[in-house]
Amino acid sequence: MLASRRHFLMGAAALSAAVVTPETVRAMAAMQVAADWSLATADLEGDVARRVMRRVHGRAPAGLEGALFRNGPGKFRRPGGWATHWFDGDGLMRAFRVRDGQATLEARFADTPKRRYESEIDAVVTPGFGTVGDASRARIGSPNDANAANTAVMTAGDEVWALWEGGSPMAMDASDLSTKRFVTLRDDLKGMPFQAHPRYDADGTIWNIGLWGDRMIVWRLNADRSLHTAEVMSLPRASYMHDFTATARHLVIVMQPWVFDHHGMPYASQFAWKPELGTQVMVIDKADLTRTRIFELPAFSYFHLGDAWEDGSGTIRFDVAAGKDVTFAMEGARVLVGGHGTVSGDPADLSLVTLHTDGRAEMVRSGVAAEFPKSDPRRAGLARRYTVHVAGERGGRPLPTGLAVHDWETGRSDAFDFGDGVIMEEANWVPKPGRSGERDAWLVAPAINLREGVTELHAFDAGRVVDGPVTSWRADIALPAGFHGIWAG
Repeated sequence: MLASRRHFLMGAAALSAAVVTPETVRAMAAMQVAADWSLATADLEGDVARRVMRRVHGRAPAGLEGALFRNGPGKFRRPGGWATHWFDGDGLMRAFRVRDGQATLEARFADTPKRRYESEIDAVVTPGFGTVGDASRARIGSPNDANAANTAVMTAGDEVWALWEGGSPMAMDASDLSTKRFVTLRDDLKGMPFQAHPRYDADGTIWNIGLWGDRMIVWRLNADRSLHTAEVMSLPRASYMHDFTATARHLVIVMQPWVFDHHGMPYASQFAWKPELGTQVMVIDKADLTRTRIFELPAFSYFHLGDAWEDGSGTIRFDVAAGKDVTFAMEGARVLVGGHGTVSGDPADLSLVTLHTDGRAEMVRSGVAAEFPKSDPRRAGLARRYTVHVAGERGGRPLPTGLAVHDWETGRSDAFDFGDGVIMEEANWVPKPGRSGERDAWLVAPAINLREGVTELHAFDAGRVVDGPVTSWRADIALPAGFHGIWAG
């Protein structure tokens, strides 16, 4: 049998699981000192009303106007049971709004069935990516009953959609972050998986995928977010994938050798790391999804890919934050929620994959520790030179401390590091008005200032990252680290 989110979630209530009592967890935690990075997964107990952030450095660039919406887990722990994995906390949507040189911050939890029920019983009982849950108390009638809405965000008119890879998008009001509804793109597709990393064409078309086992639904949305088509296709293997990428003409599906092995809880426990299988890349023609090619690469693990592009010959390139195994996903992310100890797993290595027209594939590692690779949105799917990524992570010291722009032509990185007193989050490119160069942009990113115990917002010049932020704002509160975001101008 093949891995199925629906099988896993629908069967959860029938399975029994041993759950460590909160008393035991607290006693164990009391024996150890919280790590200095523990703010990254500290619980937020409620919504955060809009508040002004104080400018503490520089001057806001003229023309930097808009909102950075970011999503990520915001609460893990309840008296009757905890989420034991970083990927399983309740979704918290943040909005950093910049106007007239001023910045504000607000945050609101996605009002999901999962959060409502667990708030009522004051316990985390729902199984997740790495959390077993409590089968005797979990309420799961459909995938969206387990939906944490905690991973990424896309804009949709006057809404933002909170994305979680196992179910439907959750629509929230962009003006005040209030929850509206789960998004059903077609009645017969209600609850189908819609992953956290959609890809955008120049004409506004949006592509996304949803996975269950060795089958994949390919979503194609119109620019107004209405459904164009949804087609199901088979995959060569049932591999765990958090991301995919795309060129102007092709979808690029990267199948790491983390493959389905058996049914069980939590979800990630169903997969086994089998490096002997290598990594496969499937290239799919957007104009005809039946036209596919398979490329073979040595084994690597990954969560995040950069935008792909292809040249006139048809050669495809894309970047990836490539790991050597899944130790962090299975073990390190648990330590993050525990808030103490050594986080296992080596940092990912920024790498470039090339798929040649004759069927050869190769990957070149840069030697630069990196995560969350992103590029200029004006060049999505098109030829480009630069990738921004978080930097500074090292073995035993989790979470990044700086930001860098990597130049794929020269192999050099333009980097700035805050040091261990800061946790850097993913940056978004914000093009400068009236400018068209690839580095004619700001890079806008939040960070957690561990020394001050607060969240900050930084704007860098994409052409001079080494100079540090051109301006920084500081809140009077610390939010836990988010995962992914989008800039809305």
